[in-house]
Amino acid sequence: MRLVLATRNPHKAREFAALVPHEVEPLPDTVVLPPETGDSFKANALAKARAAAAALARPAIADDSGIAAEALGGAPGVRSARYAGEDATDEENLAKLLRKAPAGSRIAYICALAYVTPDGEELVVEGRCDGTLAREPRGSGGFGYDPAFVPADLADGRTMAELAPAEKDAISHRGRAARRLVALLDAPAGRPSVSRAR
Repeated sequence: MRLVLATRNPHKAREFAALVPHEVEPLPDTVVLPPETGDSFKANALAKARAAAAALARPAIADDSGIAAEALGGAPGVRSARYAGEDATDEENLAKLLRKAPAGSRIAYICALAYVTPDGEELVVEGRCDGTLAREPRGSGGFGYDPAFVPADLADGRTMAELAPAEKDAISHRGRAARRLVALLDAPAGRPSVSRAR
């Protein structure tokens, strides 16, 4: 199966290339993705996948993901990539989170992953990884909030940015969502068809 990945984020593209055992093609420069104005990860993921599938007449996948801090009522949530401003860098977003939320507080990475075909078939799955906020950034791997995300799945206190790519993929929100979607797409008995998922 050939899928188009509706993202301009090179970090996500690298991760999905390892996570999805199908041919995942980059999004052509000619395709315009809608702004992420939805009030949920699911809404944003669907909007991007729908745009790519309609523009290319090909099955497309897209994710929207971010971090939710319990101490901040779930923020930054869908605004994770723009937490410190519309053109904020990963470092600026992370610095703001570390200022706003106390070290050791509970956080979660959440990923909604959408699959859309040109004829209207739509699937959306979610992956989640719980953890705690580190006192300061550690590690040089990953991206986004990884340097301060200590996953609950591990007992050694390493941040996501201190993990090898395969270790991260095994427990990450994006890895879990990708495996759920692949299981549906590859199900021998076929997959549930959802028309215009909401």
